Formats: sequence, C-alpha cells, structure tokens
Amino acid sequence: MLSKKEKQLIREIWERLTPVAEDIGADALLRMFASYPGTKTYFSHLDIGPGSAHLSSHGKKIVLAIAEGAKDISQLTVTLAPLQTLHAYQLRIDPTNFKLLSHCLLVTLACYMGEGFTPEAHAAIDKFLSAFSAVLAEKYR
Repeated sequence: MLSKKEKQLIREIWERLTPVAEDIGADALLRMFASYPGTKTYFSHLDIGPGSAHLSSHGKKIVLAIAEGAKDISQLTVTLAPLQTLHAYQLRIDPTNFKLLSHCLLVTLACYMGEGFTPEAHAAIDKFLSAFSAVLAEKYR
C-alpha cells in the first residue's frame, strides 16, 4: 500500500511532529468535535473544551500512538493491538470515528506543516491514516 519512499516520509513527518503532539492532537480532536458533534458522546465524562487538560492529554496520546505506528508500519497490527482491544471491547467506540478523526488530523497537519504538506506528503499520510484506522477497526469484525 505504501512505497518505501512513502514509509520513510511518514516516519520523518511524525518524528518532526512528536514535540508538538499535544497541540496537534488537541486541535484535531476539537475539529472532530466541532465537525462531528456526535463524537463528543465518548468524552462526556471529561472536560473537552479548548485548552482543557483532558483534551490536551488525550490528543497527545493519539498523536504519540500514531507516531509509534509510523516507526515500523509493517508491524502496525502488533503495535496497535492493545489499542484495538481497548477501543473495541472496553470503550466500545464506533469504528467510523477513527475515519472521522483521520480526516480531522489531515486538516490539522496541513495547517501545522504549511508548505511541508506537499501533495506527496498528503497522499502518504492519508494512506497511512487509512491503514491506522483500518487496523484499529479490525477487532470489530
């Protein structure tokens, strides 16, 4: 699905973004909640307003998990196994939400990366986030 060049590009991008993981994650979650209000239901027990500690903390966890998966894309299923179980069996998150968050992450990355968000980077990240979402949704089948 991803060429060797795309895998390297993805690794490099997520390595560069790790220091701002909290900002990117919080921004992507806020975009998702604004664009798809139904996704807030999974966070009703948390303060998910702009600037909240819960939002920043969860956003950072998401981005760091994605960055970890980007280190060795061929092992994505193994890397995400604990998150698959958590989201499918304990949290019972609708797997459609993974795709919604992926879309919001793409928009956020375009904002953060500016000119670095080239068509090649866009295509590679989109493919990677699609794979990431698909792996997270595997336990639902």
